[in-house]
Amino acid sequence: MVKMAKSVTFSTSSSTSNLSSHPSFTSLASFNSLPASPLNQPFSQSMMEEALESAELIIKKWDPNSQSYTKIISLFRHSRKQAKEFIRCVRDLRRAMHFLVSQDSKSDKLVLAQNLMQIGMSTLEKEFFQILSSNRDHLDPDSASVQSTISSNSEFEVYMEYDEDDDDELKKAGESISQVEKASALVMSDLKVIAETMISCGYGKECIKSYKLIRKSIVDEGLHLLGIEKVKTSHFQKMDWHVLEHMIKNWIKAAKIGVTTLFRGEMLLCDHVFSASVTIGQSCFNQIAKEAGLNLFMLPELVANKEKKQHHHERIFKMMDLYAAISDLWPDIQMIFSFDSLASVKTLVLSTLKKLKDSIHTCLKEFETMTHKDSSKELSPEGGVHKLTRTTMSFISSLSEYSRVLSEILTEHPTNTRLLESYFTAPILEDEHVNNHACSVHLAWLILVFLCKLDTKAESYNDVSLSYIFLVNNMQFVADTVRSSHLKNLLGDDWLTKHEAKLKSYAEKYEKAAWSNILVSLPAKTSAKLSPEEATTCFKRFHAAFAGAYLKQSSCVIVDAKLRDELKVSIARKFVPEYREFYEKYLPMLRQDRNIEMLVSFKPDNLENYLSDLFHGTPMLSGSSHSASSSLSSTSCFSIGCVKN
Repeated sequence: MVKMAKSVTFSTSSSTSNLSSHPSFTSLASFNSLPASPLNQPFSQSMMEEALESAELIIKKWDPNSQSYTKIISLFRHSRKQAKEFIRCVRDLRRAMHFLVSQDSKSDKLVLAQNLMQIGMSTLEKEFFQILSSNRDHLDPDSASVQSTISSNSEFEVYMEYDEDDDDELKKAGESISQVEKASALVMSDLKVIAETMISCGYGKECIKSYKLIRKSIVDEGLHLLGIEKVKTSHFQKMDWHVLEHMIKNWIKAAKIGVTTLFRGEMLLCDHVFSASVTIGQSCFNQIAKEAGLNLFMLPELVANKEKKQHHHERIFKMMDLYAAISDLWPDIQMIFSFDSLASVKTLVLSTLKKLKDSIHTCLKEFETMTHKDSSKELSPEGGVHKLTRTTMSFISSLSEYSRVLSEILTEHPTNTRLLESYFTAPILEDEHVNNHACSVHLAWLILVFLCKLDTKAESYNDVSLSYIFLVNNMQFVADTVRSSHLKNLLGDDWLTKHEAKLKSYAEKYEKAAWSNILVSLPAKTSAKLSPEEATTCFKRFHAAFAGAYLKQSSCVIVDAKLRDELKVSIARKFVPEYREFYEKYLPMLRQDRNIEMLVSFKPDNLENYLSDLFHGTPMLSGSSHSASSSLSSTSCFSIGCVKN
């Protein structure tokens, strides 16, 4: 409770110095340095005596050592009217003491006034502690935030000027304030008027002690309820990444509440209660929030330090989640921890952001290097989508969802765009609030690195046509991924158009490599009319070419259904019309051949049926296509035999 003696320094007269040795004299020197009370008016002898008389009657009523002590737990809870009278008496007593010091510093009345002041301060300190400890629910961060919007006019004025019902004290809060908010406002008003009174009387230290003790425990408890706990560095370094992922996810949710509600609410409450002294308010909030703030940001700091030593590119997303969460909170952090005494919290946050930024960039470089050096030999025998294509595009499309974060990081670590100049021009996104140019360029670069690796893998196929099937499938997958994700916005329509043209080029080269022999097996339209023997040879040559190509290509796969159908139609258009014309022109002259059915087993109308079975990745030697395969096999053997004969 209130200390019974304080150091006093006076320079007005030697007699004042003598008074300082009086055992009951305390805190008078502080009055000389205090600003005048807002209600200060010329004070007369009669007013001083009236103030002393009133103070002795009312203050002693609440002195536990007085015979007139009212055995009630709380003055403010018992009667707000009496609480107002008590505050008024203390204030008038302070003014009386100023008057006595200026008139007669040896006056016995000054000693009486000082004794009464000690009793009053002891009572207010007890009230302050009780209000703080018994009204936790009314002093939660949300309530503090709401009340911070209420007019900042001093509630002390309300206490001094009104004796109406409690609701009248809250007129400025508006009629829409709920009962809970009204209760919170009353509690905050009580704390503020007590703090103002104690500080103005030189007892701010006692006030801070109670406030800090209770409010620090509430902030610490709030962090505990949010799941924020201290973690030993040694224990943290041994944690499995999956455990850390869960911790990071929970931390991001907790940090937002912790900063924007817990710390912000505590700051507003502190500012409100100690509005009479900015210095005291800052000191108080520092002692309450500093350690808790450092504890809150310990986890991302540990994650940043851990990943600085152990880079795994797949962990980049949780680091970007952390970076984004802290960046979003940074304006609030700057505002809440704005005092120099809290600079260590901001320093920790900035250091963590820097480390996360460096780790994220390193992960990007690691991914690029891993893609460039990939040496896996495994290839799909049917030319399907490679595993590397799926994992790479999944990773890059996920990166595109973090364009804001990546743009911030890559602006400081720009991609060397010299090789990209003729390949990619980043689109201008007028509707974006963030300049994503750096992100667009880097993601385009990563895809280019991957496509170069894809070309290398395609060369591993022994069959050229299968190489192009492989490129068609994988380029289609890349284009589909870009089209269906945020990559489309970042890379733009021009990028898609160029790569769809590349895809079409691969498809055309495949057709030429796989099916050109069929077309050349037929005579040119400008050639002279064939003899029956020459026509027979052409039929044999066409059947052998088609059967060989068909059996070979039947094991290939085109993953995309639309592309598959388009490719079948394109292949059919290349030779079915020519074959139909040849068939209708020369079949009549071969009617007498006894092997006519085997010779012309491929009728024009059936060729498209054969082609419709292609590109499902199922060789034509089993299942529902067995009869077709047998026919093709026998035809192929017959034709080859005829050629040999």
